[in-house]
Amino acid sequence: MKRYFIDAREMVHPEPLERSIAILKILDEESYLYMLHRMQPVPLLSLAKEHRLNAVSFEDGKGEWHILISPECDCDLSRFVDADAGDTKSA
Repeated sequence: MKRYFIDAREMVHPEPLERSIAILKILDEESYLYMLHRMQPVPLLSLAKEHRLNAVSFEDGKGEWHILISPECDCDLSRFVDADAGDTKSA
């Protein structure tokens, strides 16, 4: 699957949400959004739920949030969690 990555840890509101929405509009069944954030993005997760997208979010041991969203509802997004994602910059 194709990954669209956003490192939102240093972004300020509303940039993370705006960038995420732009990516959500182009996702297909073979792609997903992977976002790193310093807090849980409740508006983004609510939007994903409202549009019946598959979404997974969790806080790691460093206090960083990993958010994965895909239109593929049967996909186990947790298998795409990247333990090293916190060491990368957004593409």
